[in-house]
Amino acid sequence: METIYIETTIVSYLVAKPSRDLILAAHQKITQEWWREERENYRCVTSEEVLREVSLGDPAMSRRRVETLAEIAVLRVDDAVRLLAKELVQEQLLPPAAVSDALHAAVATLHQVDYLLTWNCRHLANPHLQKGLRTFMAGHKLVLPEICTPIDLAVD
Repeated sequence: METIYIETTIVSYLVAKPSRDLILAAHQKITQEWWREERENYRCVTSEEVLREVSLGDPAMSRRRVETLAEIAVLRVDDAVRLLAKELVQEQLLPPAAVSDALHAAVATLHQVDYLLTWNCRHLANPHLQKGLRTFMAGHKLVLPEICTPIDLAVD
């Protein structure tokens, strides 16, 4: 069974109140449908970094996000992950403000996850940045997971 890393934006869209923004509302609906209909086709994992991020903000919403991830395996953010993430930022593959995104890419890569599922299209599900990330990882004899949104993994 393929492994899928559930990044923070997925959980946030999953439990958020319906947005008035049409695009965000569509992303929320797609996420909910994917979670309900496709999630069982994968071994889902997340990370300590995702748990840290989802615990921030409004207490009631953070509780819902944490509860949603309660039965999902949690990957450690250890020194190797932190070092790889630091290198991604130092090599300017991700901006300094995206340290958390670098941690997601690093933990998913080092744990040999097949897919990294996200709605973060600025720093993660961005083909322009992925090209550099893939090249960097290959240079370190690592394989970057396929980084995608729930739209990419929808089965008709």
